[in-house]
Amino acid sequence: YQLIRRLVFSTLSVLYTTAGFAQIHSNPNVLVIHTDEHNFRTLGCYRDCLAREQAFPWGPEAKVETPNIDFLAKQGVLFTRCYATTPVSTPSRGSFLTGMYPQNANVLTNDMVLSDKTHTYAEVLRSQGYVTGYVGKLHLNGKGRPEWHPGRDFGFTDNRFMYNRGHWKKIENTDTGPQFKMKDAVETSDSLTFTTDYLTNRTIDFIKEHKDSSFCFMLSLPDPHSANQVRSPYNEMYRGMHFNRPASAAKDTTGLPAWAYGNSKMEDMSQYFGMVKCIDDNIGRILNTLRESNLLDNTIIVFTSDHGDLCGEHGLINKSVPMDASARVPFIVYYPSKIKPGTRVDNVVSVADFTPSLLSFCAIPTSKCYDGRDVSSLWKGENLPAKYQDIVFMRGTSNVLKSDWEESESLPKSVWVAAVTP
Repeated sequence: YQLIRRLVFSTLSVLYTTAGFAQIHSNPNVLVIHTDEHNFRTLGCYRDCLAREQAFPWGPEAKVETPNIDFLAKQGVLFTRCYATTPVSTPSRGSFLTGMYPQNANVLTNDMVLSDKTHTYAEVLRSQGYVTGYVGKLHLNGKGRPEWHPGRDFGFTDNRFMYNRGHWKKIENTDTGPQFKMKDAVETSDSLTFTTDYLTNRTIDFIKEHKDSSFCFMLSLPDPHSANQVRSPYNEMYRGMHFNRPASAAKDTTGLPAWAYGNSKMEDMSQYFGMVKCIDDNIGRILNTLRESNLLDNTIIVFTSDHGDLCGEHGLINKSVPMDASARVPFIVYYPSKIKPGTRVDNVVSVADFTPSLLSFCAIPTSKCYDGRDVSSLWKGENLPAKYQDIVFMRGTSNVLKSDWEESESLPKSVWVAAVTP
């Protein structure tokens, strides 16, 4: 009798443990790959959606192949019209992580501190049992530079390789943690120390370490933001490619506002293309790690950026203006269990829509109110909910501190405000 009892108890224990394990790991992993200042026309999956003159602004032969990012788009959903809430880093990143507009998250312009009254998507997932981690640029904790592993983790428990802001090309491990190397950084960096590679390696380490848990991880790459520099061999891959000045730089600007045109010198596009190629190759390494760990089909992968880069369009470089190349960002979601391969969405969406949409898509309850919309139906290839208009809003950066903003009614509230429709 005692032997039978022990066998029954052991069997029930195994069944209970197995059921509990299945329940814990039934939640999909969440992996966000976030780039910085990324012109969407450099990605093959976006060029395929555009007329030729729009797809190749630097000339018919000027293109970089991005097979791994294209894979995510072809096997997932590609949003052709996703926009930053403000086309600079801090406001856009704050909106992406919290679902709030910049003015409601205390991030009106760069180098401001994200309001502690907001909650990031990672904080919500962590409360649901997810293991959370973050590597790369944050730019939500004020002026600290680089400020490795800030005191506030923003919902990402493992933030050892999170830094606040800055753009350098080489990272090395030291006894006190990771450190950027300044002198001859690009010339002496390699596949272990170049920033994109280094941060990817830490991502792969995290995935392997937590492959038996439900994890939420964000890889925030500081490239292809200027300065346009990349390690060997990527620095030579596009050196012989001819880059035209975009046709929009020569258009008649009569009657346009001053921010809508310029005469800036184009930065080195061969190095910009090299940075994009390096990013794509490293995404390929991450995808291979997920495949080898049998996690690829149970991981929601989001690829996006904080804002674009004009790269010479309209005679301008970098960002900050409500022009497509500046404010429009790539946004791709891969999750084969719920997303039909090859789904394309032409509705306009905002980076502020990400957090409420992700939580809804994962069926995670939250009592929080968001400025962004729950457009998770679009992730699944369904229609935009009838309660929403097909419109999003962008705003420029304020030139005043938040204290000045609150105390004065006469100060300008924004350089510009723009509405975007399909």
